[in-house]
Amino acid sequence: MMKKNIRFFFACGTIMLLSEIWKQYCITFLINEHAYDWWHFPFQLCSVPMYLCLLLPFVPEDIQEIFLTFLMTFGMMGGIFTFFDTSGMHYPYAPLTAHSYLWHVLLVIIGAIAGICLNKSGCSPKSPLRKFSGSACCYLICCAIATVFNIIFHPYGDINMFYISPYYAMGQKVFRKIALLCGNTAGIFIYIAASLAGAYMIFLIWNKGRSTENQH
Repeated sequence: MMKKNIRFFFACGTIMLLSEIWKQYCITFLINEHAYDWWHFPFQLCSVPMYLCLLLPFVPEDIQEIFLTFLMTFGMMGGIFTFFDTSGMHYPYAPLTAHSYLWHVLLVIIGAIAGICLNKSGCSPKSPLRKFSGSACCYLICCAIATVFNIIFHPYGDINMFYISPYYAMGQKVFRKIALLCGNTAGIFIYIAASLAGAYMIFLIWNKGRSTENQH
């Protein structure tokens, strides 16, 4: 991958990290009167791209491809679908609300740039499912980590990373109705499966674009 592309993603990750530190400070000291709010612990689906962008320069090319595929699928999906329910993006402090909107717009931009980079990378040909599997495994690993956080930090406050905590009813639109019908645990697994399916659909769209470019 070209170094200037790596520099772009690393710069985005750095900006996101600095803004996340500012966000945590504002929530803790300006809103919650010096009490840390575990609900805003930075490990949601929309937080993961920050970490991947920061790690990109330090991993081998095959891992870079997995990270970029994650950014163009799961990252972009998180950025887009957040705008279908913006209730969680509003804060009593207006700059934090602006930060939340800008963060998710940046996720879409990063996802698009990642897709363009992959389309031009000339990576070794694989089946679409095999190419997607690395980012899917990355997502599932993140789900497992989120579950560990949800369990370990639950005694210290409200925390619901990836919205899959076993201690809270599924609150995502559509899936909360599914959870009411099937039970919360089933609702969580259906939500994870739907996230995988949605990201794979985005991947297929990008992969078709890559195939079209290669034909030309």
